[in-house]
Amino acid sequence: MVGGRAGTGAGGGNERSPRRVWFDPRLIIGIGLVVASVVGVYGVVQATDRSVPVYATIGALSPGDRVYVGDLEVATVRLGSAEDRYIGKGDVPSEGLLVTRAVSAGELLPASAVGSAASVRVASVVVTVSGQLSQSIAPGVVVDVWSAAQAEDRRFGPPSVLVGSATVVRVLESSGLIADHRGGGVEILVPKDRIARVLEAVADGDAISMVPVSIPVRR
Repeated sequence: MVGGRAGTGAGGGNERSPRRVWFDPRLIIGIGLVVASVVGVYGVVQATDRSVPVYATIGALSPGDRVYVGDLEVATVRLGSAEDRYIGKGDVPSEGLLVTRAVSAGELLPASAVGSAASVRVASVVVTVSGQLSQSIAPGVVVDVWSAAQAEDRRFGPPSVLVGSATVVRVLESSGLIADHRGGGVEILVPKDRIARVLEAVADGDAISMVPVSIPVRR
């Protein structure tokens, strides 16, 4: 009986009490703060790094050109609040867009430089200018077109504005060995409601001049 109780006592002495799990709430709070910080930084980066796909020109564009998707390449850039000022990917219709002012090669395509080809309000007309052209007259330049009618004594009357704010498409080089007194031909974009008047002035032999009113900063 004594030995039995002794054996029981020895066996009972080898049993261990369960360990208590150490828990510090500050650890959980610290992990939560780190996660919140990472998420916050990621959100700020995503908000400030909004890269959007827009179109850029492959070659230089002149007023009067019609541009299609194949004439452009996609560039992914950060524009911020200026995103609406440029033609984005997918915004070019199948019939293309009409270029209304000069755009340099490799430049992002501004929305203000193109218009819908389905609602064209201008037409291209070639006029012959009297006298020498100003050196500043080049594609993309906006000019006022003046004309003076010829009187019976072959003198010209007082000039008046024939077309205001016409865009130059191109300047035609003079051909022939002998240059005349005229400055050569200039192709301009004319509003459709002024085409008849321009063609009448050309047919009547009016003296036509061009005065630049807006010259692109880069050409």
